[in-house]
Amino acid sequence: MSTGAAPAGPVAGRLSFLDRFLAVWILLAMAAGLGLGRLVPGLGDALAKVTVTGVSLPIALGLLVMMYPVLAKVRYDRFDTVTRDRRLLIPSLVLNWVVGPALMFALAWLFLPDLPEYRTGLIIVGLARCIAMVIIWNDLARGDREAAAVLVALNSVFQVLAFSLLGWFYLSVLPGWLGLEQTALDVSVWEIARSVLLFLGVPLLAGFLTRRLGEKAKGRTWYETRLIPRIGPFALYGLLFTIVVLFALQGDAITSRPLDVARIALPLLVYFALMWAGSMAVGRAVGLDHPRATTLAFTAAGNNFELAIAVAIATFGATSGQALAGVVGPLIEVPVLIGLVYVALAARRYFPQPTTEAASAPTTEAASAAAPEGPAHV
Repeated sequence: MSTGAAPAGPVAGRLSFLDRFLAVWILLAMAAGLGLGRLVPGLGDALAKVTVTGVSLPIALGLLVMMYPVLAKVRYDRFDTVTRDRRLLIPSLVLNWVVGPALMFALAWLFLPDLPEYRTGLIIVGLARCIAMVIIWNDLARGDREAAAVLVALNSVFQVLAFSLLGWFYLSVLPGWLGLEQTALDVSVWEIARSVLLFLGVPLLAGFLTRRLGEKAKGRTWYETRLIPRIGPFALYGLLFTIVVLFALQGDAITSRPLDVARIALPLLVYFALMWAGSMAVGRAVGLDHPRATTLAFTAAGNNFELAIAVAIATFGATSGQALAGVVGPLIEVPVLIGLVYVALAARRYFPQPTTEAASAPTTEAASAAAPEGPAHV
């Protein structure tokens, strides 16, 4: 996986048609979803009728289709190089489970002191660490796929074990210590575990088995040069489908309360900027190369809005302000993080160049570095 910088012109020329206009497709998908949700009566209710672990079935299917090709690209035999890298694992745990929730708590109270429902919703968002879309953002930004898979799995374990406890701490205990308004959050560990097993466990197992069986039958060269290019574009198709459905599901709520959306959006913008830039700086400071620093930044900045929305709806109701705060999350996260993908690609020049060992990597790896990595190369 390349860490060197490349001139913007040649890189853009090597991008596929889908990759080159990725931001356009995502913005169009968002607009299409919002338009459908606003113009088609009852569409949101119809999409929400069938759910899986509290998430609309179409969204669940889109997430699975989105994640599978990226996880099929992961070289699972390299996991040991990630698990031994304490420069990556320790900062990731601290950023995700100490800094992230604390920062969102502070921003929620700073920007929304007079809106308790939206404030609570944002705090819940800060507790839900990303285990789905971050895989896509990391891949588009040429992050380390193996590192992303390990960090996402680690976050998933911590999410099952710590989400309820952290919810109790940030909504009840800490506000009590500070003399602020307290809120109760009732969510079971099993509810969170089911979400993790579905949105991470299923595509992770499918990706692992695809690589294991594909390489055993045809070899690594065939797998990475023939099969991966065929299934890779489905990650982008799944992403766009998920965005359309997600925004169609909540289109009316978003477009009918623009001022509320703007107030919720401001602390989210600050949060994404601080978490991503701070995590990238931490990665550079501890000596990570560009792919792993990029992975650290995206896994720390992303949030699991599917879980946050499901918890808010189950606890406070589908029409609550807490649920709306969760819904606004993807509206801000998607365009911000796709923008940060381009920032991450431009930041390669500020990181150490590939070592001699990296330069002598197998041909398939060199071919991978020659063309920007991402879910869509068609």
